[in-house]
Amino acid sequence: MLSRRTFLLANGVVLASGGLGLSLPGTAEARADAPLLPSFGRPTHLDVADVSTLTGDDQLLLTTLQGVVNRRRPRLYFNYESGGADLRWLPGTGAAVTRHDNALDLVARYRGEIRGAVLHDPAVADSVNVATTLAGLENAVAATAEQARVHGLRIVADLRGRFHAGDPTATYRWQLDNLFPRCAHTLLAGLPPTRTVRVPDVRWREIARETQRVRDSSNRAVRTFDLSPELSGQDGVYLRFQDSLGDDGWGASVGKVTVKADGTAIASFTPGTDAEAPYLFDGLNSAIGGDSNRFADGGGYFIYRFTAPAGTKQLQVEVDLWNQYLVTATTTAPTRVEPFPYFRDYVVASRAMVVWLPPAGESGKLLDEVFSRVKPTTPYAGWFSNDVAGEWGGVDRASQHGVEVVAADYYMNATVHAGVAAKVSAKVPPVPRATLRDRVYLTLTFGEGDNIQYCQRHMRDLWDDPKRGQVPVNWTVSPLLADIGPALLAYYQRTATANDLLIAGPSGAGYTYPGSWPQAALDAYTELSGRYMRRTGMNLVYAYNQRKPEGDGWVPFDERIVRSYRENTPVRGIIQSWETGDLLARPAGIPLIGNLSPQGKAQEYRDALLKHIEGWDGRKPLFIAGAVNAWNWTPSDVAELGALLGDPFEIVRGDTFFELLGRSTG
Repeated sequence: MLSRRTFLLANGVVLASGGLGLSLPGTAEARADAPLLPSFGRPTHLDVADVSTLTGDDQLLLTTLQGVVNRRRPRLYFNYESGGADLRWLPGTGAAVTRHDNALDLVARYRGEIRGAVLHDPAVADSVNVATTLAGLENAVAATAEQARVHGLRIVADLRGRFHAGDPTATYRWQLDNLFPRCAHTLLAGLPPTRTVRVPDVRWREIARETQRVRDSSNRAVRTFDLSPELSGQDGVYLRFQDSLGDDGWGASVGKVTVKADGTAIASFTPGTDAEAPYLFDGLNSAIGGDSNRFADGGGYFIYRFTAPAGTKQLQVEVDLWNQYLVTATTTAPTRVEPFPYFRDYVVASRAMVVWLPPAGESGKLLDEVFSRVKPTTPYAGWFSNDVAGEWGGVDRASQHGVEVVAADYYMNATVHAGVAAKVSAKVPPVPRATLRDRVYLTLTFGEGDNIQYCQRHMRDLWDDPKRGQVPVNWTVSPLLADIGPALLAYYQRTATANDLLIAGPSGAGYTYPGSWPQAALDAYTELSGRYMRRTGMNLVYAYNQRKPEGDGWVPFDERIVRSYRENTPVRGIIQSWETGDLLARPAGIPLIGNLSPQGKAQEYRDALLKHIEGWDGRKPLFIAGAVNAWNWTPSDVAELGALLGDPFEIVRGDTFFELLGRSTG
């Protein structure tokens, strides 16, 4: 047994070390049939508590405690949302349950299983991620100094004052150099260190709203807004931009902003530049576009904060603004920032390194280095910063290094769900019989299924819609749920109607762009995908590929990519994300079709379909793969669309669709 001692890591971080968690060997050679994502035993008894009303600091403390405790045997389970989303999966664990009224009492209950606390620095957001990595290595919790005092926790490591808030890349460089050698190399994690929480009861004044569906920038203009009514506020003026019509994208888009106090400019900036930073109060729910603009779609938003000089009588803001905007103002700080606690139980239990590196610039280069340190098909679980642009850049960088992405940042209680004993069916559903006729065959697919937190949360909401099953629909899910959520996948398999078909989400066993993979690594990925598709009874794939260099559209799957799928998976057909629906090919003998992504709800969708088939003469079958926006549509919307589509349309499941397509094209 190792004696207790204290040792000093590079650059002054002190760790008090004992006999647990001192080191962890690198990646061992895995068996071909070994699970890609680890589990930590079957849960038999769970201590359950509600944490939905706790602060991010307390949730972080408890989630990292959960990771250490559940690594040995899953015993802690938390409900994170006021609606009880996590509780609906609890019966499926098969475990006996003891409920606790005060979640923080569980710290004392399990204090003997942890070595103490790693203190993160409240002044340096990214220290939360370093503290999480260290918590996994040191069998500790991530906490503030005050939490350690209140709960009587020994300080294992103190990160206060170690890192600089303005240089997150240096923080993660230190972690890669000093901690990664001790981490497990079978999993990487990407989690935001903080989250933004809305302050309740904030009153907003509406300033401007676009009521028409404008998606082409045709209403772009410099508009002047008078914020003088907000000058009475003591903490400045908060100006929020949202999507006025949140069901179809194309929300508020902002170009140059100029602020004038009594006619004198006190601020002027373009989104995405250093000049914007002092005024961007909350931009986490927005993205930067290619037109030097910031935009927010759906439920997203962004907020600027302006402070006028004392004595100012008139405050005006000139904004280059377009598309479907809603502009509001308040004098009350509308949000607060606190640690992001989710999925950290799995990261801690796995002893994985967690980072949050924007894929562009210097941080992108460091992200490349992180990816290069692991073997092909190593999963990166979590997500990327900078919303849509971060997704495209991050997934592409991961793909270039043979790393697939598992969107998991809001996946809760993973250490429990991964160990549940549930029978996942490997049986491929029989293809419904159909007669090939001169019709327009439409198959509809709900996206987002690669995202395991979507499968755990929002997909369950959609699945519970009473109108599900009225119209044939394909549901993308992640085959990797067989590892990290077998009871979830088994539930969807067991309760599917004859009109529900589960297919592999982009682009198989993990979200990736196959065209960016080196050939040898691509074969490893499709072999992995084939193993999980056979294990879960799936033979259709909804796929993404890398974007064209000019950024307009995607690169189609070519012979090399599809041959790899054909040789290594049971795939019978591929739907590629395409938007315009004008891709139909048969590379390597596998039918490949690009989807069509109409905007709006049922009526607009139908109109777009009618426009799409205007050139069809009705003398042969026509095939359309229609995309369904999982965040804006429900099965009720699909049922409404089905009622609107009469002759010549016929809606079919994906397996029937590809069977008919195969017969039509020979």
